[in-house]
Amino acid sequence: MYKVFSRVSRHFLARNTRILCNSRDRYFQVAEVKRSFSSSKPPLAKFDKMAGSEGSSQHKHTNRLAQEKSPYLLQHAHNPVDWYPWGDEAIQKAKDENKLIFLSVGYSTCHWCHVMEHESFENEQVAEIMNENFVNIKVDREERPDIDKIYMNFVVMVNGSGGWPMSVWLTPDLAPITAGTYFPPNDRWGMPGFKTVLNALAEKWQTNQDSLKETGSKIIEAIRKSLAEKSPDAAAPSTPEHMLNQAIAIFKRNFDQDYGGFGSHPKFPEVAKLNFLLHAYMVKKDMDVLELVLRTLKKIGNGGIHDHVFGGFARYSVDRKWHVPHFEKMLYDQGQLMSVYAHTYQVTKDKYYLNTADKIFNYIMKDLRHPSGGFYAGEDADSLPTASDTVKVEGAFYAWTYSEIRDLILKNSSKFDMDANRVFEIYSYHYDIQEAGNIEPASDPHGHLTAKNILIVRKSASNTCDRFDLEPEELEKILQVVNCILHEVRDQRPRPHLDTKILTAWNGLVLSGLSKLANCGSDRREEYRKAASDLIEFVRSHLYDKEDKRLLRSCYGQGTQSDTAEVLREPIGGFLDDYAFFIRGLLDYYKCSLDLSALEWAKELQEKQDSLFWDEQHGGYFYSEANSPNVIVRLKEDHDGAEPCGNSVTGRNLLLLSSYYDEHSYKERAQKLFEYFNDVSPFGYILPEMMSALLLLDRGLVMMGIVGPDTEVTQQFIRLGQSFYIPGLVIAHLNEDDPTKNIPKKSAEKFRSLNGKPTVYVCHNKVCQLPITVPDALEEHLKENYLVN
Repeated sequence: MYKVFSRVSRHFLARNTRILCNSRDRYFQVAEVKRSFSSSKPPLAKFDKMAGSEGSSQHKHTNRLAQEKSPYLLQHAHNPVDWYPWGDEAIQKAKDENKLIFLSVGYSTCHWCHVMEHESFENEQVAEIMNENFVNIKVDREERPDIDKIYMNFVVMVNGSGGWPMSVWLTPDLAPITAGTYFPPNDRWGMPGFKTVLNALAEKWQTNQDSLKETGSKIIEAIRKSLAEKSPDAAAPSTPEHMLNQAIAIFKRNFDQDYGGFGSHPKFPEVAKLNFLLHAYMVKKDMDVLELVLRTLKKIGNGGIHDHVFGGFARYSVDRKWHVPHFEKMLYDQGQLMSVYAHTYQVTKDKYYLNTADKIFNYIMKDLRHPSGGFYAGEDADSLPTASDTVKVEGAFYAWTYSEIRDLILKNSSKFDMDANRVFEIYSYHYDIQEAGNIEPASDPHGHLTAKNILIVRKSASNTCDRFDLEPEELEKILQVVNCILHEVRDQRPRPHLDTKILTAWNGLVLSGLSKLANCGSDRREEYRKAASDLIEFVRSHLYDKEDKRLLRSCYGQGTQSDTAEVLREPIGGFLDDYAFFIRGLLDYYKCSLDLSALEWAKELQEKQDSLFWDEQHGGYFYSEANSPNVIVRLKEDHDGAEPCGNSVTGRNLLLLSSYYDEHSYKERAQKLFEYFNDVSPFGYILPEMMSALLLLDRGLVMMGIVGPDTEVTQQFIRLGQSFYIPGLVIAHLNEDDPTKNIPKKSAEKFRSLNGKPTVYVCHNKVCQLPITVPDALEEHLKENYLVN
C-alpha cells in the first residue's frame, strides 16, 4: 500500500496502461472511463432519492459543499462527512491539526462515484471515522482537472490502473501516500473495505508519521524529476514520414475489421485517432486508411451507442459491436463527433455522415444548450424508470420493450401511408427490435435491460429496402415518423440528471463542430453558424475576464429553461485545454464565417496562453499556471485520449496563426513544441492529433486567397473553399477596395484580381497554382485533389 517508485514514467498513459472499470469488471484505457449515476432533480436538490432525502427541509446534515456551484459537489452537500472544497481552508486545517487529507475526486455523471457515496459517505459510522481522523476534500474533476491529473498520475503509479471515484490520501503538505479508486464499505471481492483502509491509515499516521511523510516527499520528488529529466528515445522515428507510416501500420494492425474501431471491448469513439487517419488519407491517398474511418463511423452511427430516436452519442459501448452503451452523453464527445462526421461528409459527399452530424446538432441544441448559447457538460446514464420509482436504472430513459413500440405505432396509425402493422414490421426489422429484447446478457450483468431493446442497425438501409420492397425515401420517412413518435413519448419519462456546469474547453470543441458543420453547405448552414456565433458571445460574456483578458474554466447554469449563468465567487482560471480548444474553435469559426474579430480574438488568446503556460526553458505547455495555489506539480500532458491534449491542439493553432498573420514566431514555437515531445514513441499512435499538426508543418499549409469585391461569384468561391476537407486550409477574402481589413496583410500584397474579376489563388506550401476566375474551374480542382473518387 505504501510502495514508492524511484522514477515515474513520463509515458504511463501511453504504454498501454489500463484502467479498471468496476461497473463491468473490465479494463478501460486511462482517461477514457466514464461511469455515471445521477438524478433528474435540479442541482440544488439532494442528488439521489435512494438516499432518503425528499426536500431541503429534511436534510439532517449540511456541509460546506452547500455553498458551491458544481453539481457534483452539491450532490455531496448533505453527507454526514464534513466535506471541504479544495482550497486554503481545508489544507490549513490539515496543517493546524496535523491530519492526513482524504481527497475524493469524481464528477456529476459518474456511476461508481455515487455508489461509493451511498455506501460510505452517507453512512454515519463511516463519516465518524473520516471526520475524526482526516480532513476530507471533495473535488469535481471537470472543474479542477489540474488536481485530478496530478493525483491520477500517482494512482496509476501505485496500482497500475485508475479511475473514478479517485481516492487519495495526502500529507498536510499535499504529498500522496496511497490511493485507490472505488472502495466497498466493507471487505469483499478481495478488496479491502473503506473502513478498513481508513482505520489502517489513521493508525499508521499516529504510530509512524515520519515514515508516511518521507514516502510522500519521495513520491513528489519522483514525479518532479520525471518531468525535468527528458531522455529522448533513440528508437523513436526521426522523420515525419517515418512517424506517419509507423502510426498507420499500428492503426491498421489494431483495427476491428468486423465492427470498426480499435481493439475489442469496451469500445470508445477515439475521435483524435479518426481525425488523424482522415488527414493521413489525404496525404497518402491510401483507400485502406480511409476505410478505417468510414467503417468505424458507419458502425458507430448504426450502433446502439448512437441515439437513433433523436440524436447524440453515448460515451462508449460495453461490447465490441457498439450495441449496448454506457448511456451517459458527454458534451466533449458530441463536439468531436460532430466535427469528424462533418469532415467525412466533405471527403465523401455521402449524406449519411452529414445527417448523423445534424442529429448531434439537434440533440445538443435541445437538451444541452443554455438559453444564452453555451452548452452544458452532459447527461447521466441512470434515470428513474417511472416518476413513481425511487431507484434509478441504467438506460431506463433509452430502452424500449417490443410491445411499447408496437403499441405506439398502432396508436398513431393515421400518421402513416401504409398499414401500421407493416410499419411496425419494417421498423422492428431495421432496428432489430425483438419480443424478448435484443440485449445480450453479458452486456447487462445487473439485469437493468432485461426484455428491453436498444435500437441498432445490424445491416443497412438498403438491406431493409430490399427486404420490404421500399424506396430509400419511403424507408427514411417511416423511420423519421416513428422516431418522432418515440421521442415525444420518451420526453415524458423522468429525464437523466443534467450537469449544468459549462466548461470553456468542451464548448471550444463544440464551437469547432458547429463551424465545420456550417462548412458542409447544407440548407441549415446559417442555423449552425448562428449557434456558433451565439456560443462565442456566451464565452465572451460569461467565461472571459475582460479586464485581465483571460479565459475562465467554468460557469454554472440552472437548466435549459433558465438564462442564469453564474461564476464562482473566486473564479477558476482557464487551464491549457480551455485556451487551446477555444482558440481552435475560433479559428474554425473564422473559416466558416470570415469574421475577422474571431481571428483577432484567437490571436489575443494565443498570446495569453503563451504567457501563462509556455515552458521557456524546455518547451511545451504546462497544464496549469505557474504558482497556482496548492498545486504541487505542473504537468505536461503527452497523450491524446478521450479529448486531445492541449499541446496537440496548440500545434495546429500556432501554424495557422503563423500563416494568417505572417508571424514566424508562431511557427518557431510550434517547432519547439514538436521537438519537446519527440521522445514519445510511437509518436503518431500516442499523439495522433499532434502527428496531424506535424504533418502540416512538414508538408505545408494550403492558402486560398480570394480577391475581389463581395459579389455572388466571390461568395461562390468562398463557399467552395469551405465545403471541402483541406487539412491546414488558410482562407482569406482579400478586398482590394479596403485592404486595411485584409488578413494576412503581407500575403494580400502578392494577390491581384485578373481583369477586375473575382480571382482565386490556391497555394500549397507557398507555391501557387495558376489563378482561377471561374467557380466551375475551382470546383473541378478541389474535387480532383480533395474528394474521394
